[in-house]
Amino acid sequence: MPTNPTDRTPHITHYLDWLQRTRGLAFADYDALWRWSTTDLEGFWQSIWDHFALQSPTPHHAVLANDRMPGAEWFPGAQTNYARQVLRHVDAAHAAGCPAIVSDNERGQRRELSWPALRRQVAALALHLRAQGVQRGDRVAAYLPNIPETMVAFLAVASIGAVWSVCAPDMGQAAVLDRFRQIEPVVLIACDGVTYGGRDLDRTQTVAELHAALPSVRHLLVLDNLGGLPPVPASQPLAAVLARDDAATAAFEPDWLPFDHPLWIVYSSGTTGLPKPIVHGHGGIVVVALALSTLHNDIGCSYEGPGKGERFLWYSTTGWIMWNCQVAGLLAGTTCCIFDGSPGGSREQPDWEVLWRFAESTGVTFFGAGAAYFANCMKAGVDLARYPGLARVRALGTTGSPLAEDVQRWGTAQYRRLGVQDIWWCNISGGTDFAGGFIGGLRTLPQVAGKMQCRMLGSAVEAWSDEGKPLIGEVGELVCTRPIPSMPLYFWNDAGNARYLASYFDTFPGVWRHGDWLRVDADGSCVIFGRSDATINRHGLRMGTSEIYSAIEALPEVLDAMVVDLEYLGRPSWMPLFVVLREGAVLDDALKGRLNDAVRRALSPRFVPDAIFQVPEIPRTLSGKKQELPIKKLLLGQSADKVLNRGTMANPACLAWYEDFAREHAARG
Repeated sequence: MPTNPTDRTPHITHYLDWLQRTRGLAFADYDALWRWSTTDLEGFWQSIWDHFALQSPTPHHAVLANDRMPGAEWFPGAQTNYARQVLRHVDAAHAAGCPAIVSDNERGQRRELSWPALRRQVAALALHLRAQGVQRGDRVAAYLPNIPETMVAFLAVASIGAVWSVCAPDMGQAAVLDRFRQIEPVVLIACDGVTYGGRDLDRTQTVAELHAALPSVRHLLVLDNLGGLPPVPASQPLAAVLARDDAATAAFEPDWLPFDHPLWIVYSSGTTGLPKPIVHGHGGIVVVALALSTLHNDIGCSYEGPGKGERFLWYSTTGWIMWNCQVAGLLAGTTCCIFDGSPGGSREQPDWEVLWRFAESTGVTFFGAGAAYFANCMKAGVDLARYPGLARVRALGTTGSPLAEDVQRWGTAQYRRLGVQDIWWCNISGGTDFAGGFIGGLRTLPQVAGKMQCRMLGSAVEAWSDEGKPLIGEVGELVCTRPIPSMPLYFWNDAGNARYLASYFDTFPGVWRHGDWLRVDADGSCVIFGRSDATINRHGLRMGTSEIYSAIEALPEVLDAMVVDLEYLGRPSWMPLFVVLREGAVLDDALKGRLNDAVRRALSPRFVPDAIFQVPEIPRTLSGKKQELPIKKLLLGQSADKVLNRGTMANPACLAWYEDFAREHAARG
């Protein structure tokens, strides 16, 4: 079993000592360190490069050649490769007896993947992709769950300079095609099915239909994940490819690539149009991931140094950016512990202790999940004292939505019963958009339930008023005023950066507006209050309302629809759907079931509404736009006159229904 790192010196302390020793820099407190990191961007990000001994066969001639957003140019001249950074740990980690990945699933199929096996399998798949003609810049799409083979596939794709993109198998076919059709992949790597919530879900037909609907795909690999199913037509077995072990796999090395070479495409949905295909680069992701995971999350190398014995778990599906965060543990030589399946058991037999048992049995030291997971554990009456081995966990990580104060206090009390007096909560907030964190934790700062400890190093984050003035102690728009290396290179097929600019820079030109409500307090601690726009955020997974409407309004009974997400700090997330029906149609249980099924099939069970209401009209502007954000604000307690201009509405009389509904909703609590 790994050694217990609970009482070790935090990584941020080692970094500060290193800064003083190598740079002659000393800081009175964290605020001074943060201000240096956000004003001297070149000095800070060069220090990250040096502190983590990043490698390049060619020198960079600047750290930040163009200091602007968008369009910042980082480390020009340098070469890197995400997979190279991971595989540099193979020999030392294996010599120390540390596995690369420990995995389990609902069927109890516990596995360990060694670092040498990781390297060999990455090489085998990389060589296979090259033999299929995959070139640098080609897209490789994956329809895979949270299993070791997915990590292997990602690293293989990255190693040869192809561009990775993954969707989780719980996502509906239409939603997957909305994403993959935009990027025109040449290879599709998929699985035959998954087990979730106690059910085996056959995906062979879906994979065949995805293949047929993606004419750019010229090669299909399928993993026999469930087993016992007929092979997908025109596919090759992924397992046979990964089994290769010869002189070529032993000699394989990942390519050196330009710092800003595309690494992956992830998707973030806005309120209109198709999901945004966001492209991030190798170098920017590597430097930001190392700074975030090591300095802020205090996750260390498993085989040496202050993190010796580290085992890192952040429960996620492959459709959430936290899967990318989990994989990033490998960049620092950290053993990653992953679980595939439902974190709450099945509908018939709920079990919110599944992940805790996994964590105890694998010696997890950092346990992360969405904030909603911890809230569900509290509601289910989970008793962690039943698992004394969980005392090895020294940090609980949360993100995805605001963590309520009572939930944090519950978790802290649970850990006191395990003999851990003050478990550290590493509450973070960032986004798919830049695959990083804006607000987060720090081991050396005080923690207060319901708050995040600090703005992250290198992230020039402020809360702004509508007039663009910084606020302290008041809620404002979360903005970032300086570039970060992991910000998008561009959106795929976005002529003139039109969608990119509209997504983040249309409100405050040259300043990134993230779309969250933020309060920064005088001590530097922060509170995120939820989305400031109409985007749906279900437990950290974002979906544009337009995608939900596409599914719902396809039903013949539905004339119009509107959905709002009432996520807000201190309130349980609640997502009502409002529908206008054709004459004679009735919103009975059968129609509600069909509406829910339409969302479940097209998107994911995560986006099924909490309640459905029949309404006379959907409020619209004179130009025909649905008034999602004003209605959201109305339902969160603001007055209609404050959030709506009736003079710009096409149907202001319909507001009376929503005002009555808001009062009833408030009365129900």
